[in-house]
Amino acid sequence: MRFLVDEGVDVRVITLLKRQGHDARRVPSGAANGAVIRLIQREQRILVTRDSDFTNVMLYPPARYPGIIHIAIHPPWFEKIAPPLERLVRSTAESEFHGKVFILEEIGYHLLP
Repeated sequence: MRFLVDEGVDVRVITLLKRQGHDARRVPSGAANGAVIRLIQREQRILVTRDSDFTNVMLYPPARYPGIIHIAIHPPWFEKIAPPLERLVRSTAESEFHGKVFILEEIGYHLLP
């Protein structure tokens, strides 16, 4: 799978995803939300973010995107993020991400309605 990891997410998430065999890279520094969303569309990457703006389905209709994973874990320490993110990515086929917003929590995840 191809992932784009937002600036607000611990950079070690990229290494974690790469260790699982995925293509993962960082959002360009200072990129505005509009640029980020165009990038995931153009490159067909799943966005991994802490920015709750991307959960606004009126601004960012999920059907238009290859998938969004919103990290709703506080505090957002890597040690708290890594286990549920690994489980989600291992248990979900790439096609299942398309058009959906996954809310990642310490105990698992849920989908936005």
